[in-house]
Amino acid sequence: MLAGVQWLLDPSISVKVAGKSGISQARSRLGAEPMRRLHEQIVRPIATRATRGAWFKHWHLVSLDGSTLDVADEPANVAAFGRPAASRGDSAFPQIRFVSLVENGTHVLFASQMADDATGEISLAKQVLAKLRPGMLCLADRYFFGFELWTLAQASGADLLWRLRKNMRLTREEPLADGSYLSHIYPSEPDWRHKTNGVKVRVIDYRLDEVAGAEPIYRLITTILDPQQAPADHLAALYHERWEIETALDELKTHLRGARIILRSRTPDLVRQEFHGLIMAHFAIRGLMHEAALKADEDPDRLSFIHAVRIIRRKLPRFSAISPSAPARLP
Repeated sequence: MLAGVQWLLDPSISVKVAGKSGISQARSRLGAEPMRRLHEQIVRPIATRATRGAWFKHWHLVSLDGSTLDVADEPANVAAFGRPAASRGDSAFPQIRFVSLVENGTHVLFASQMADDATGEISLAKQVLAKLRPGMLCLADRYFFGFELWTLAQASGADLLWRLRKNMRLTREEPLADGSYLSHIYPSEPDWRHKTNGVKVRVIDYRLDEVAGAEPIYRLITTILDPQQAPADHLAALYHERWEIETALDELKTHLRGARIILRSRTPDLVRQEFHGLIMAHFAIRGLMHEAALKADEDPDRLSFIHAVRIIRRKLPRFSAISPSAPARLP
């Protein structure tokens, strides 16, 4: 950054480098709230109809999942976020927990919500699912299924394709031509017995034959009740696109942070600031990759995230010389 500023001024002028304490003080003056608001305003789905891998028929594909991040082992962070339990005592570092939606085609993490380690992913998911929109098809693992969360997500107008525990009781009420069947889910055991307050769903049971390590049976439910709109075998194959969010989380936690295993901030407010900054940095990189993929008519999945990070790091000194208010043409 300073190399670009020096080029803008005069190569012979020395530029004073801010120390770590000065940067920390500036971050403390800013606080977490402006970063949170900026994150809310700019981080959003970016796929267009031309984006490969972002659509299933007319549905915009997104996935739901959560993860954790270790933070600096400071008393204030321990008090604010807590330590997760370990096999022997507590973990070495306090942790934050977060839940996000990922745009499958671009790996953009949006609608992210974070909290302390004691806050469950289901609680965070309730806030995240409010960002679903009509026209989306949301994929989620069996951990997230529950009547309350399902109806909350369905109320957004989006369609859902979630995995269930294979031993969950579901009555085969109406068999369908593609092998799936219609059933109902219920908010409580008494409702299940009396068949009251139920919500109609379509159930898809399938196996992955000749796949090493596959479970005996997989069970999905969906809000797409018409098999002509989305046949069972198509949805069964589509569900495994949910693993796109695992790749996005790996990009965020491993490749973008580099060798650091923890967030470096030493106070809870700066941890929150750093988290939103990290999500926005990932969004910016994925946005550039999406633009490149569109120009090359490629699937963004075929582009290397690590390579993109390296290119951006090499080019940063040049971009710092461009004024935000009056962009200049670089030689």
